[in-house]
Amino acid sequence: MTDNHGYKMVSTGLEQWILRGEGKNRRIALIANQTSVTGSLDYSWDALVREGYRIERIFSPEHGLFATEQDQVAVGAQPDPGIDTVSLYGDSENSLAPDDSLLEGIDLVLFDIQDVGARYYTYVNTLVLFMKRLAGRGIPITVLDRPNPIGGVAVEGPMLSPGFESFVGVMPVAARHGLTAGEIALMAKDFFRMDIDVTVCAMKGWSRSMNYTETGLPWIPPSPNMPDQDTALLYPGFCLFEALNVSEGRGTTVPFKCVGAPFVEPGVLAREANALGLAGVRFRPAYFRPTFNKYAGMTVGGVYTHVTDPASFRPFYSAMALIVLLRKHHGDRLVFLHDVYEYNSLHPAFDLLAGNASIRRAVLEELSPEQCAELWRADESDFLDRREKYLLY
Repeated sequence: MTDNHGYKMVSTGLEQWILRGEGKNRRIALIANQTSVTGSLDYSWDALVREGYRIERIFSPEHGLFATEQDQVAVGAQPDPGIDTVSLYGDSENSLAPDDSLLEGIDLVLFDIQDVGARYYTYVNTLVLFMKRLAGRGIPITVLDRPNPIGGVAVEGPMLSPGFESFVGVMPVAARHGLTAGEIALMAKDFFRMDIDVTVCAMKGWSRSMNYTETGLPWIPPSPNMPDQDTALLYPGFCLFEALNVSEGRGTTVPFKCVGAPFVEPGVLAREANALGLAGVRFRPAYFRPTFNKYAGMTVGGVYTHVTDPASFRPFYSAMALIVLLRKHHGDRLVFLHDVYEYNSLHPAFDLLAGNASIRRAVLEELSPEQCAELWRADESDFLDRREKYLLY
């Protein structure tokens, strides 16, 4: 099926669920946010109620039902969609999964949120934590599947090592995992040996090699700093800058596309990064001034990342190459931050993202980008094998 521009058209799990008319006799809890829409941009809760479904409660993830909050901001009162709505991102770790009382009278849970394909993006972690709370209670969950917007073929970066679990990593998947939310749910059920009925309402028309434009689906920013699909492609690598005293571009209109700090000389960093000949990317010297977050109100130097070939671009390796160069030129002025992520302060934040401590140590030892990459190559191969049994498309 194609549209008038020749793009393949994907029907999401939400649309397939409505077409089948399943579950209308059940009392449903819906995990959703503003990305939970039909192809005609109707919110899922409105579309489901209109079709006769009983939506008893909506649970919203980090950022809130309409993504009104920045990262790591506890979500309190939310705009009223006309259905009881509960935040799964409050002011404590206990708020990341629902209280038992909120599951009373629920016969079925539906998950319908657009993920972006990185282990640290918290929406699928919310899904897994919710599944763990449901386990053993006899309440099934169905994932209304959506595309992985950066494709389902490429896998990159290390897996999460034991002891490094946090809300930005709940189980051992690669930094760029190439899975859909439904596939993540199936893997999580097995990994945690959950006593739970998990069903995936699969998409129709999606293939793993698709980029998001080819799906024909509208792009709705999943979170405040994910304005477009190009940003999503950068995120599995450039999110690492969150854990450094380097701005990842939050507070600008181009988060994750520009990175920098007051001590960075843009021309030097761009020249040396381009000299590495990294696949599918070029770096432009740039200055920018964040309006909030790191270096708010200051003009900082850095680089702007231009992806020239999405198919060959490796975001994790490219970000690591920049970090290696920053360490080479600025030594101890490059700082690894602690306590960035509120629910695990046992490790530097960088280790929670990377999934282990060895990559940070390699940077401190000033190993080359290629030497650093050797630390996660085996993980990539291992994860490709592990995920095979869960692939639905």
